[in-house]
Amino acid sequence: MRKDNSPWYWIPLLNFASGFPYAIIISVSVIMYKSLGISNEEIGVYTSLLYSPWVIKPLWSPFIDLYATKRKWFLAMQLVIAIAFLIVGLTIPMSNFFVLSLAIFWVAAFASASNDVASDGFYMLALAKEQQSFFLGIRSTFYRLSMLTANGLIVILGGFLEQKYGDKSKAWSYTMIIVALVMAFLTIYNFFTTPKVEETKLTTEAENKQSFGVVFKTFFQKKQIGLVLAFILLFRLGESQLLKMLTPFLIDEKIKGGMGLTTEDVGIIYGTFGVASLVVGGILGGIAISKGGLRKWMLPMFLAMHLPIIGFIFLSYFHPESVYYVYATVIAEQFGYGFGFAAFMMYLIYVADGESKTSHYSIATGFMALGMMLPGMLSGFIQEYLGYGNFFIWVFLATIPGLILSRFLIYPADFGKKSEIE
Repeated sequence: MRKDNSPWYWIPLLNFASGFPYAIIISVSVIMYKSLGISNEEIGVYTSLLYSPWVIKPLWSPFIDLYATKRKWFLAMQLVIAIAFLIVGLTIPMSNFFVLSLAIFWVAAFASASNDVASDGFYMLALAKEQQSFFLGIRSTFYRLSMLTANGLIVILGGFLEQKYGDKSKAWSYTMIIVALVMAFLTIYNFFTTPKVEETKLTTEAENKQSFGVVFKTFFQKKQIGLVLAFILLFRLGESQLLKMLTPFLIDEKIKGGMGLTTEDVGIIYGTFGVASLVVGGILGGIAISKGGLRKWMLPMFLAMHLPIIGFIFLSYFHPESVYYVYATVIAEQFGYGFGFAAFMMYLIYVADGESKTSHYSIATGFMALGMMLPGMLSGFIQEYLGYGNFFIWVFLATIPGLILSRFLIYPADFGKKSEIE
């Protein structure tokens, strides 16, 4: 790798370009559609379907290895994402904007999932092993910063423009055009800063072509694979529904059972204090596992992840006047999510360990996305039937199957300890 292509120049924004479109497609779209008057049922079904490219990602990821370079792939996909966001912005003022924007969001989701595969592979090719370990924290930090930008600054911008123009369609049209410009900037920046390193990797590509046929077979031959897949699919059963209905709950008027917050309020709460709590929780979760191992921390982390749901049950039944109760609940929920999700991802790393670990990890995360997509599709119907209060009770109960299954998983007690990784 040439010295003028120092990893410090390209790693931060290349990883930012992975997290930013994901957050816009999966999270910000929910806020936008709720603000534009789409029902909870439609939001739950159709925005959950946007997970599907990440679910089936392992099926087309070999093409990224076999055709063209990973650098060409992620640059092309980032450009497609920028164009897609621009088109979404232009369709919002139209009468049939919902169908049109969803179709374009799906194209962006496919491109974003492909961008993730190409970017992850590029890191492994462009960096030596010791560099990969060193820059892991940098990648994680900028991925989280991209979430802060999308769920915080972009949502705040959308809320500000709603107030300024008094026209939500116009506000979100301008917001998505700005999102497209941000993505275009990232594409141009990555074009000039990422090194060309793959011309010398043709042997590796040929080996990938020969070996890919056995990747799926070996994944499904892993120990406890039935239990493992059941755990991966069910662990996020509650969370998948919670994430889809939290924003509608916060924005809906109190007469409808919601908290009556503005779009700008939601952006401030989740994009600042929420993301800060998420980052702190994730960092502490990683430190805890590196010190004590996965076995010691799995149950406490999972409880930390799920118990804050009780706070939303409280909010939905009592509707306290002070917004600080909302802040406290969101901070607890996001901290618990960051802290607990570290254990879940560490377990997926254990599942993928061995030969073909990159492909096996991609398959495992595909099942994880499936576990988010299917329950999320039903969340709007369940919420409308139960009401917000009973819905949050149901979400809390839905976390129990995953907790029970986790107690039967077999893995080394000290897996994840720093001494083992090094």
